Amino acid sequence: MSHSISGRNIVVTGAAQGVGLGIVQELLGQGANVVMLDRNAERLSASAEQARDDSSGTVLSFTADVTRADDVRNSFESARAQLGSLHGLVNNAGIIRMGAAAESTTDDWQSQMNVNVVGVVNCCRAFRDFCDGSGSIVNIASNAGKVGYPNMAAYNASKAAVINLTRTLAAEWAPDINVNAVCPGGVLTPMLEHVADVIGERIGEPPDELLATMVPAQLNRHIEPREVGKIVAFLLSDAAIIIRGQSINIDGGDTPY
Repeated sequence: MSHSISGRNIVVTGAAQGVGLGIVQELLGQGANVVMLDRNAERLSASAEQARDDSSGTVLSFTADVTRADDVRNSFESARAQLGSLHGLVNNAGIIRMGAAAESTTDDWQSQMNVNVVGVVNCCRAFRDFCDGSGSIVNIASNAGKVGYPNMAAYNASKAAVINLTRTLAAEWAPDINVNAVCPGGVLTPMLEHVADVIGERIGEPPDELLATMVPAQLNRHIEPREVGKIVAFLLSDAAIIIRGQSINIDGGDTPY
């Protein structure tokens, strides 16, 4: 089995920054063609242009809201028309709204569930229709979906749903479409910086000092987005064919199961 993803056409959602952009950079570095989806048109345009400058692979970008099924399908259809069959999907788009569970609103829950879970479903369905019968999906869950961190109840629940959804789709769509997830933690991204800002304000600690402590204990440093991309690239390759329906911790050893 080959570890190579060279020449494969792979869609990445939430691709304009953070983990998504790190994954894009790694996939391009390994020779894939990448379709970048993000709802922030300005940020997406800048990131896609930079990706094109840094790579010889084909980079397409489409402004799309993953919660809108028509947005997603139109983007996938355009991508296949330009590149041919789609071989891989990385569901990275996600949001977080921090706050104590007792104070969270219905809108807090609905917005996070809509992006983090329904958005994944929309993209998986579209991929199934445009991959010409086979391919690989990697869902970006989180160790929060296993641990359950304070002040993140809806986010935790949404990522737990992604973990279960991964298992379900792997069983339903086997053997043709392989579905797995990764559960990052301690990745240096704008989202982690936001978490540090909110918690720092709550407890009266400088956010930059708090951020510096939010690292995997065994590594004693933050994980870089492109390191996540390396694991994702492997799971998209033929070498991962016997890894199915799994949600793999990539948090530097913090989560024990």
